Amino acid sequence: MSVAPSQEIQFGTDGWRGIIAKDFTFANVRKVTRAIASYLETAYSKDRPVLVAYDTRFLADEFARTAAEILADLGWTVKIVDRDCPTPVIAYNARFLNSAGALMFTASHNPAPYCGIKYIPDYAGPATPEITDTIVANIPGASDAPGGGKNGDKISVFDPKPEYLKFIYTLLDVETIRRAKLKVKYDALYSTSRGYLDEVLAHCGCETESFHTWRDVLFGGGMPEPKGEQLEGLIAAVKDDRADLGLATDGDSDRFGVVDEQGNVLTPNTILLVLARHLMKNKGKKGAIVRTVATTHLLDNFAAKYGLTLYETAVGFKYVGEKMRETDVLIGGEESGGLSVIGHIPEKDGILADMLVAEAVAYEGKPLSQLVEEAIKEADGPLYNQRLDLHLTEAHKAAVLDYFPKNPHPSGGN
Repeated sequence: MSVAPSQEIQFGTDGWRGIIAKDFTFANVRKVTRAIASYLETAYSKDRPVLVAYDTRFLADEFARTAAEILADLGWTVKIVDRDCPTPVIAYNARFLNSAGALMFTASHNPAPYCGIKYIPDYAGPATPEITDTIVANIPGASDAPGGGKNGDKISVFDPKPEYLKFIYTLLDVETIRRAKLKVKYDALYSTSRGYLDEVLAHCGCETESFHTWRDVLFGGGMPEPKGEQLEGLIAAVKDDRADLGLATDGDSDRFGVVDEQGNVLTPNTILLVLARHLMKNKGKKGAIVRTVATTHLLDNFAAKYGLTLYETAVGFKYVGEKMRETDVLIGGEESGGLSVIGHIPEKDGILADMLVAEAVAYEGKPLSQLVEEAIKEADGPLYNQRLDLHLTEAHKAAVLDYFPKNPHPSGGN
């Protein structure tokens, strides 16, 4: 059997991803699962279950079942989700169920040919480098052989939704949102948030119209990423029906997408400013602000203005999550569309982020576009934002990363 060499299996900022049937094969899934299990042996006792979840991608459910069988073979009790599941939902359950962590099969916002796997420890946030480095070091010695089919009775199916929703409602002012009677358009983008975000919107009394709420492994021919070119239908629906806002998530629902009442797709940097202000001004929350180095420095101005500590981290929400586990963090986020807030798990959550935007509109009784203007002004804006996604070879990336530290921009950048 020919499989990708183990040195090709590397965990990036959030797990290992590869092209289905080329790199991301059943043999490699068995290999990586055994490497994760070797780490689990050093960190947890086997009286704690391992959770397994997956998104809507082609074969993701079968990859997850394969991992569950390998883990059961190795003597672990396994709880696998009853349907595709948002990353923040399985992360919350990893903590709630006192588990040995969770394996999540997802390639997040990547195109349809990709799948991925990431390990989420019991603290309910992304695995930190010392954990993923250990897992990667285990890969060369891990077998890719099929499982023996032992201990099938150790695998059970569970529904992670009820406990997550119960928790989310403690973080939202449900009654204030209900009183606002918001008109919301929601584009699931064929993602795992269907049956979650639309249910939360209904619970909060929003008049909601939903789109693309079924599994399509090709994501309608697009990408499960909530940005402009993927949201043209949502933009049109918001404008045509004069809705208060439009909401979306990426494939595994850890990233948010927001459209204001004028049909503008708001950047994650903008939403971070709006929600930082909302949490302080309307909800009276305090705590540090944490942002990655690539995220708007206007958050620094908010921190200074309100006397809050500001932490800058490397790129990757795992570093934001690590800071959330160390201290009280009001809001932590990154320009790529992930955030979490005080009281929540140290994992990005597109469902909660979207609902907090709806909550901000409900509190203020103003159009979302006006809240954006006020937040940018209060942060001593304006805010200029342009993201470029480039497909580069590893050699090109290495050259760029080598160049910039040696040739810093004279202005220091913003």
